[in-house]
Amino acid sequence: MKLHCLLLTLFISLITASCSGPQKIIAEKPVRSNNPDFAYKTTSSMVSMPLEITLTEIEKQLNKTLAELVYEDPNLQDDNIQMKIWKTAPIRLQENQGRIKSVLPLKIWVKYKYGTDFLGLNDTKEFDLNGVITLSSQVQLSNWKLTTQSIIEDITWQESPTMTVAGKKVPITYLISPALSLFKKKIALKIDEAITKSCDFKPYVLNVLETLSNPILTSETYQAWFKLQPNEVLVTDAVLDKTKITMNLGLKCAMTTWVGQQPKKGIDRESIGFKSARTVGDKTVVSIAAITTYDNASKVMTSNFKGQEFKSGTRAIKVQNVELWGKDGRMIIALDLTGSLNGTIYLSGIPKYDAVSKEIYFEDMDYVLNTKGILTKTANWLLQGYILRKIQAQCRYSIQPNMEEGKKNLLPYLNNFSPMKGVFVNGSILELDFDKIELTDDFIIAFINGSGKMNVRVDGMD
Repeated sequence: MKLHCLLLTLFISLITASCSGPQKIIAEKPVRSNNPDFAYKTTSSMVSMPLEITLTEIEKQLNKTLAELVYEDPNLQDDNIQMKIWKTAPIRLQENQGRIKSVLPLKIWVKYKYGTDFLGLNDTKEFDLNGVITLSSQVQLSNWKLTTQSIIEDITWQESPTMTVAGKKVPITYLISPALSLFKKKIALKIDEAITKSCDFKPYVLNVLETLSNPILTSETYQAWFKLQPNEVLVTDAVLDKTKITMNLGLKCAMTTWVGQQPKKGIDRESIGFKSARTVGDKTVVSIAAITTYDNASKVMTSNFKGQEFKSGTRAIKVQNVELWGKDGRMIIALDLTGSLNGTIYLSGIPKYDAVSKEIYFEDMDYVLNTKGILTKTANWLLQGYILRKIQAQCRYSIQPNMEEGKKNLLPYLNNFSPMKGVFVNGSILELDFDKIELTDDFIIAFINGSGKMNVRVDGMD
């Protein structure tokens, strides 16, 4: 009799279990918290900055600097000559055997005292001379200024000047030439001073760097910014080559990619060091942000689970939807289940990058504490390791399109980009290496280091 009762009880239990249907799970949803609203990555780089200044440009700056009155000797008593020299036309520069040849058209006004001071038997004559002075200058770079050492090679008179003495025309070039010879060094020094003043490169380079450091919006959709922060500038010797003077500058800088917040503008001009160097490098490392929204990543992972069924004996579940968000540096993965267990379970994992497949996957993946506690009581079969591993295998998504988008957004600024007149930025990204993953409130950001070269060409000094 007892055996019959036991069998009846077991039968009723089986019937009850089969009629109760799938189990329902109501787990506590982890809240979003402790995610910054921005992320950034900084890399150290060397940027090649060949600075080319044409002689035409130096001409232009020199003529701005050099006043029309080039030289004046107001004292008549010391050598019987009072003199003024004016520039009558723009100075012309050209290269001649590694030196700068300057041609200066000029007008000379001279007052000449002749006779004797005895009993006041003297007189003065005034006359004007027109001629051309030719100077030869050795070029070098000193303290970021173009300096020259000039000598006057030739003075050519357009017309040999004369004056009438005792009814006769007497050439007076012999009177003027000694005076000019005496002041050749002073005239050459005036030219040297004007060139140095015209070609002080440091303020100009700082202006270029300040413009280059302005943040660039590379993606309006994700509010992604790129900023170059200069730290030190190296410069090689100046080289004169036919129509231009070339210096190779090397810019040591920090390159930062920001997502979610615009970086501050401006540079600390006083903190930037300027040094001389024999050679400068050109290795550039720029950070590329491969940005994904949580919504897009969730949709990709939902499609990964399509048609997948996870079984343990007679029990099975399907994942109908995936939702992702960040919490305390980990990714929360919410899975909406149907089948033997209905409801939403929550897992967490650390986002990692697979360099081979270019996918984001999750390491150290496990059920969150509340979900694990409920499953222990209601569906401990889901706690089996092999089911968790199967689920983990589907929780991944490719960031290859996002990497290409990040690279594409940056390339326009490496293709003859001109942030200001006379400045052109060119470069190439040759290698991509994963660096790190950051989670913000809105985005999953994989920072990829792009190695290559960057060149900032500076033409002119406007």
